Amino acid sequence: MKPLNIVLVEPQIPQNTGNISRTCAATGARLHLVGPMGFTVDDKKLKRAGLDYWHLLDITYYERLTDFFARNEGPFYYFTTKAPQRYTDVAYPDGAYLVFGREDAGLPEALLVENQEACVRLPMIPDARSLNLSNTVAVGVYEALRQRDFAGNEIFSAAFAFVVEQDAVNGKHIVRFPVILGNPESVLLGYAVG
Repeated sequence: MKPLNIVLVEPQIPQNTGNISRTCAATGARLHLVGPMGFTVDDKKLKRAGLDYWHLLDITYYERLTDFFARNEGPFYYFTTKAPQRYTDVAYPDGAYLVFGREDAGLPEALLVENQEACVRLPMIPDARSLNLSNTVAVGVYEALRQRDFAGNEIFSAAFAFVVEQDAVNGKHIVRFPVILGNPESVLLGYAVG
């Protein structure tokens, strides 16, 4: 199965790119950064936002958008506030590229006009200009992963394992969570769930 690809075209805010890097690392998505960017990749704000995930990140840099398209074949899906179809109206195939524009201007208008059938939006109230870029990317990533039944990603982590028991006295079910994960001698917290 080909990995999901996240493309940031001319990102300007290092914290957004750091958060997006963390999302990509945690989900196994590849990150493509297309310049010119509004920061350098050694920016402290960028690193701080995804600091402990950089070793998991598969990242490629491009000088310009033309360089990106010369090296990648798609399929491409362009996230914009100007699209007629919602991001949930599209079936994202393996290896899809979700493309996002700069925070202050979005994607180039000519690119959107040339690719209208591949443009998608996140629904918002009429008076909202746009969502934060890192939030929009996260929504797009998880929709594409949901459509693939989260293949390659754990739906349930052993670190968050719990035990369900039936209380012999009142018949209620009790869900018990470990206090110290990974420690077999840790104390269990219990919650009655009826």
